[in-house]
Amino acid sequence: MSSNLDQLYRQVIMDHYKNPRNKGVIEDGALTINMNNPTCGDRIQLTLKVEDGKIESAKFDGEGCSISLASASMMTQAVKGLAVEDAVKLSKIFYDMMLGNDYDVESYDLGDIEALSGVSKFPARIKCATLAWKAMEQGIGKKEEEEE
Repeated sequence: MSSNLDQLYRQVIMDHYKNPRNKGVIEDGALTINMNNPTCGDRIQLTLKVEDGKIESAKFDGEGCSISLASASMMTQAVKGLAVEDAVKLSKIFYDMMLGNDYDVESYDLGDIEALSGVSKFPARIKCATLAWKAMEQGIGKKEEEEE
């Protein structure tokens, strides 16, 4: 990756960290998922409003490093309005990217999320980047259990 692209990605990550999108809590019976990464102290509370198989709204609150909070900001932007199954597919693509595997670049426009691709070079930071995504998957699983 060129140093100019690295620089751009760092700027995107810092923008999401300093100006997080969808920060806050959804009231009105939203799903609430609390997760933490005991290794580094990252803590996130994700709230999701899922109706008719679609993520209507997603917000997060918490504390952590720039990678975890920027990732949460990016994830909430990306999944809002998606069908639950598409959000899970996007999460799989994100995990592949984090693990340095080939990932599907055709199905979804990753937008700012691609700025986190460099995290794959730092295994200790992968848990930071995936924390919000794991919370989202857990919330979807919880919602599906409630509907059974």
